[in-house]
Amino acid sequence: MERLIYRKTAFLLFTSLASASSLAAGQNSANFNVTIVIQANCTIAANNLTFPPQGVLSSAVTATSALTVTCTNTTPYFVGLSAGSGTGNTETNRRMFGAVNTSAFVAYQLYKSDQSVWGDIASPNTRQGGTGNGAAQTLTVNGTVPAQATPAPDTYSSTVTATVYF
Repeated sequence: MERLIYRKTAFLLFTSLASASSLAAGQNSANFNVTIVIQANCTIAANNLTFPPQGVLSSAVTATSALTVTCTNTTPYFVGLSAGSGTGNTETNRRMFGAVNTSAFVAYQLYKSDQSVWGDIASPNTRQGGTGNGAAQTLTVNGTVPAQATPAPDTYSSTVTATVYF
């Protein structure tokens, strides 16, 4: 009985396929391309650089932070750091200003891995770069608050913009 069911099923399948193929009078084909263009591109992410709380600034205080740059494979890039927010800031004279006493400041500086000042595009010798490999690459920002006259207690800050150029 099972054998009979299998034969009938096979016969029905064969005849339905035969009739389906007889409906097609012919065939034509066309090719199409599948493409993607990978363009040079980079993204950047930054972590805050926070110096530890201090009383008197009688000696240098250091801290580090990280920038994460992700660029397409073989894309050369460099990263520049702005002078920071605040009137009169320059790449060689960065200052954090007080939240309450906005004219008071604490001087600081940002350095590349070779301990030279880290600047922006206007100063090609002060920026840091590399070549993308398609994966995230970490760049360390070294910060120093040098010994200086200590201003009044307050929270001092500056906003620095990190820009990746490619």
